Amino acid sequence: MNRTDRLYALVEDLRAIAPRCRSARELAERFEVSVRTIERDITALQESGVPIYAQQGRKGGYAIDKKMSLPPLNFSPAEAVAIAVALSRAGDQPFGRQARSALRKVVAAMPGPEGELARELARRVQLVQPPDQPDAGVQPLGAEGISRAIEEALLRRRVLRLDYADAKGALTTRDVEPGVFLGGRGGFWYLVAWCRLRDDVRVFRLDRIASAAVTAERCPERPLEGFATDVPEMVVHGTALD
Repeated sequence: MNRTDRLYALVEDLRAIAPRCRSARELAERFEVSVRTIERDITALQESGVPIYAQQGRKGGYAIDKKMSLPPLNFSPAEAVAIAVALSRAGDQPFGRQARSALRKVVAAMPGPEGELARELARRVQLVQPPDQPDAGVQPLGAEGISRAIEEALLRRRVLRLDYADAKGALTTRDVEPGVFLGGRGGFWYLVAWCRLRDDVRVFRLDRIASAAVTAERCPERPLEGFATDVPEMVVHGTALD
């Protein structure tokens, strides 16, 4: 990357995470140059009028004025996460780096609350894959509307009412608190949720959900870490927006 491209990319990178900051060391690793080169680039940008400022402290770094942004785009948080999921499943591919850069710009241009909601939703969509094994391909999501109901419940933090069939076909009705949308294991998608019937975290395969309805009840706050699944010899990949 030549210096002109790097200067532009630095501004875009800082704008994508504003008002958060990134350290010179992180930027140097990101652009594969020295810390000194990053410091010179930042100084050049500041001298040209770009509103970059330094935040002091152990977690400090460089940040850019959030006002320096493109007009908000009409992307919803769910649409931004959908793009991220597609990129996550695609793996390494031609122009992959440019595609991820485009996604960061999309999120950066979203209004502040919408961008934060997209990041929160992205934390609740994860992919798993056995190490050193290719993706098994995407299996059917299940009955029509199931995935849509789960998406809405995750986005609005609402309790879901499910009719769920176990491996033997026995059907039960359960109220669950959605935690994580998990995809990739055997090509299937799963909902990891707090099951009020079992009073514990349970994993529901989407193609076994006969029906799903979003209730008006808001989910109580539960740490996202509490929905971590014990999947032996599986690699869990978060859905990255930044």
